[in-house]
Amino acid sequence: MSHHHAAITLPRSETPATPFSPPARLTDITAEARQFEAFNGHQQVLQVQHDAVGLSAIIALHDTTLGPALGGCRAIHYPSRQAALTDVLRLSRGMTLKSAVAGLDLGGGKAVLLLDRDTELTEPMFRSLGQVIESLGGHYIIGEDSGTSVREMDWINLVTPHVIGTSARGGDPSRMTALGVMAGIGAAVRHRLGLDTLTGVTVAVQGLGHVGAALCKMLAVAGARLIVADIVPARVDSVVGGLSARAVEPEEIHRVRADVFAPCGLGAALNRSTVPELDCSVVAGSANNQLGEPADGAALHRREILYAPDYVINAGGLISAAMGLQGHDPNGPESRARVEGIGGVLAKIFQRSESSQSSPESIADLMARERLQGGRVRADIVEGASA
Repeated sequence: MSHHHAAITLPRSETPATPFSPPARLTDITAEARQFEAFNGHQQVLQVQHDAVGLSAIIALHDTTLGPALGGCRAIHYPSRQAALTDVLRLSRGMTLKSAVAGLDLGGGKAVLLLDRDTELTEPMFRSLGQVIESLGGHYIIGEDSGTSVREMDWINLVTPHVIGTSARGGDPSRMTALGVMAGIGAAVRHRLGLDTLTGVTVAVQGLGHVGAALCKMLAVAGARLIVADIVPARVDSVVGGLSARAVEPEEIHRVRADVFAPCGLGAALNRSTVPELDCSVVAGSANNQLGEPADGAALHRREILYAPDYVINAGGLISAAMGLQGHDPNGPESRARVEGIGGVLAKIFQRSESSQSSPESIADLMARERLQGGRVRADIVEGASA
């Protein structure tokens, strides 16, 4: 599969000759994780426990064929350890696909914290997590995700360089993620509605966190009409106050008449109950794991609603971080141009989807597999040569 842009190559990190052991207790739980439906061939899954600082976490490394596993650290309250394990496995595999389709030399990984509702995030907790990451010798690079921010990445950075999204490395990636989503919405609207502009296009944005709020600003500048919802009223107030947006209840947002539905909250917004209720032509948003199950993507395809595969359209933050790892300014013009290339990747996916009459997400999965396959073939050749 040819990319118009050169693949981003990252410095490979060698495992230190004497791996140091972190104060946290590390347990390999790969065998337990293998029993889960979401396992999907993970290389390694680790349980991290450091009671003295209140740290309990799971780190999942899905695939390092193309390079070190990169993925954020999620700090939300899970109803159970099973729910956390399922989430980390889904997110970690999503990162592998995201890097592969974006043309990055990175693999997929993810970390989730197991928190009680009122647990405060502290510096000792994240220093300890940082020491665990350092002990992995560069095989995993961590970043921020739901519930964590630049502050926590800076704490991790005190003990390991294997972290992105620090104040020294471009900060919060959500603006770049939103920029990629904008490019993706543009490509989808062009393909499905034949329009070269977003002026007058109605977009229903579900979830007004960092990315959703940044996306709303960009959409308003582009002349789109906004309908918004969030479970946090203050977020709605700030968007409605600052931009001319119409607010609806969170449970209504997917049902409203709009050209584009943009899911920007937590996952599985597209499921067996919501997909039949959609009243839009395009689904294009920043959320991870938007489809509850594969059947939901098939249902969208049958309804002729054009779906921009989540891990393709939301790769902007990842792309800018990879540019930062290469020594570019993560928010600079080269990074922005590379992130806007998401529109071109999606246009290609939509074309292939149309000509093969298969869903866009199945084409994206195929493109990811083609690239991973290429990476494995290359690795075999290199290993054969060194023999």
